[in-house]
Amino acid sequence: MVQTYLFDEQTAWKQWTKSRDAEAGNFLVKKYLTLVSYHVQRIATGLPKNVSRDDLNSLGMIGLLDALEKFDPTRDLKFDTYASFRVRGAIIDGLRKEDWLPRSTREKAKRIEATIEKLEQRYMRNVSSSEIAVELGIPEDEVCTTINEHFYANVLSIDEQPVELDDKESAGFAIKDEKAIHPEEKLIKSELVDDLAKLIEKLNEKEKLVVSLFYFEELTLTEIGQVMSLSTSRISQIHSRALFKLNQSLVKLI
Repeated sequence: MVQTYLFDEQTAWKQWTKSRDAEAGNFLVKKYLTLVSYHVQRIATGLPKNVSRDDLNSLGMIGLLDALEKFDPTRDLKFDTYASFRVRGAIIDGLRKEDWLPRSTREKAKRIEATIEKLEQRYMRNVSSSEIAVELGIPEDEVCTTINEHFYANVLSIDEQPVELDDKESAGFAIKDEKAIHPEEKLIKSELVDDLAKLIEKLNEKEKLVVSLFYFEELTLTEIGQVMSLSTSRISQIHSRALFKLNQSLVKLI
């Protein structure tokens, strides 16, 4: 006969930590499923529609289960904080392993980048997404979305290890500490954060508010729409245009 438990969270953690009780584990997974949904929704904002949310949910679940397996309740750390890092990391790692950006989008991004270069040489200034759209004869939203998706894809690939490196040659000389924070990396990151803050200040008021609420207050696009009394699709447009402007400026800084 299978014994059924009525858990509260504290009891569930005790049972899970003590004996890896399956029902306790199921209770905890169900309790924190909203973390997976939250991170899937935020990450999916920057991805093309061909990326399945079911796939993202599956990746997020892997991160949640990994967090449950490795979490130490005796540490002075909340599980939802720890699990958030694991869930988001699992989704990002999964995306890095797949070429999820369609070839058509990559080709469109190249045409947009070539057009940007041509227009900047013509006008001797930064160009807007609307000017690019007119030049290419496509909707402005399509320009912003394509640039953002391509930019996000590049960000995901930054940390990938080059497959052509011969580890046998390098293994004898040094062992890299993946957790170490190098002073030059810390300095560069600090400078980029400062530069980004200055660029955000140059956005219009709606764009600044959306960026602030999304990235700092961690509201979803739907919640931001409720705050600003605008539709989710309108908030998505503002978000895309803000990222387009920041992307164009950051590319020149890096």
